[in-house]
Amino acid sequence: MVEQVYRAILDAIIDGRLTPGERLTQESVAAKLAVSRQPVGQALMLLREQRFVAQAGRRGLMVAPLDREFMRWIYELRLGIEPLAAALAARNATDTQRAEGHRLLAVGQAAVRDNAIGPLIDADMAFHMWLYATSGNRLFVDTMEKLWHHLRRAMREVLAQREYRRAVWTEHEQILRAIDARDENAAASLLRAHLANAAVSVQVAVLAA
Repeated sequence: MVEQVYRAILDAIIDGRLTPGERLTQESVAAKLAVSRQPVGQALMLLREQRFVAQAGRRGLMVAPLDREFMRWIYELRLGIEPLAAALAARNATDTQRAEGHRLLAVGQAAVRDNAIGPLIDADMAFHMWLYATSGNRLFVDTMEKLWHHLRRAMREVLAQREYRRAVWTEHEQILRAIDARDENAAASLLRAHLANAAVSVQVAVLAA
């Protein structure tokens, strides 16, 4: 039950149904989800630890605003580990894994054509999680999985730019081609450039939020 409540609140924050600064109480959330207060309290505690919820003085808790510095930290971490993940994916990818990469690419490209923000965000996360898994290093998956939920919040603002949506999936396609070719250096270099472009756009979105 705690996990279900946690996911429900997290999804509402990421989707924008709960907005930054909006007050959260155990009573209001419990009533909305038709559950008892106990799992709500535990879920809110987890979300606070993960920076999705913040203290609001005597008012209790609120949905945390996007934090520019925290997003910068995430991108510094990504720039440190994701080029390596891409290089390892180019080295280790099986035929089945490459086929899955192409399937995810097609899903993302379809979402671009449909101008569907929610599916685009999901597809972007799925592509990068595939990359981590394909590297063969489980720590990439474990380290980045929860951080990606913060990225999903910022991406909702960024993907309002239609040109950027297309650019993201063009870059994903180039990375996948390098992985197909087993070109470790190209995969790492393309991933590094992809993250540099994304970091600029996310920083702008965080400032404007």
